[in-house]
Amino acid sequence: MTATTVTPLGGLPDLDVHGLRRFTVAAGDTRAIAWRNLMGYVRIPQLLIFSTIQPVIFVLLFRYVFGGAISTPGVPYVDFLMPGIFAQTVTFGAMGTAIGLATDLNLGLIERFRSLPMARSAVLAGRTVADLVRNVLVIVLMVVVGFLVSYRVHTNVFAFIGAMLIVLLFGFALSWIYATVGLLVKDPETAQAASFPVLAPLIFASSAFVPVDSMPGWLQPFAEYQPLSCVVNAVRGISLGSPSGFDIFLALAWCFGILAVAAPLAVRRYRMAA
Repeated sequence: MTATTVTPLGGLPDLDVHGLRRFTVAAGDTRAIAWRNLMGYVRIPQLLIFSTIQPVIFVLLFRYVFGGAISTPGVPYVDFLMPGIFAQTVTFGAMGTAIGLATDLNLGLIERFRSLPMARSAVLAGRTVADLVRNVLVIVLMVVVGFLVSYRVHTNVFAFIGAMLIVLLFGFALSWIYATVGLLVKDPETAQAASFPVLAPLIFASSAFVPVDSMPGWLQPFAEYQPLSCVVNAVRGISLGSPSGFDIFLALAWCFGILAVAAPLAVRRYRMAA
């Protein structure tokens, strides 16, 4: 007579059952934290309103004030501009992750979360998922604003959705960088001040608003291959109907590379946070 090993859940070993349960619990906790953060925008709608005013101002400013002075041969400037606005919007939005986590630390909520029987990953994952949802809403608004100022997509809706998914992935990756910033400084005002020195060169020394070849020669290599430019170039190529596979590859490589580095750093910092 031989012993028989019973494997639950259709042949999965017991270790996988426990892993599945941990994943289910972590997913539920992440959903709860994300919902809690999203409810903040419902209770204080000014947070969402003011986060949309700035990109709208940038659209109007560059479209009707600076646009006439910027040469983009063969491409209407508004079609050149809007991919840069999309990337800029999620980049500035990522700063909200730093401010939100710093606020939670300052108020002692992180310590409260630590004392609860919940997955530790849920606090960071819930915050970044909530910010991703916010980015979706803001990007939809910016697409509408773009169409109102004569922006046009020269391909099809499916290609354009793919381009917007790249933008959202980039914003999600940046949120993990700023999660680390928020956990380091532990103060919302300081988090906002510390974020700008990173945001400024990323946004303005890029291909978002002007062609890279109009910049000084020493700046062009950085401006061409830094992450925001790669995302903008990929989205611009897709929306204009001339996508470069290399640009798309670079954009995705930057997104997944940032996630691979920034997410573990943020988790490590969260474990160390007092």
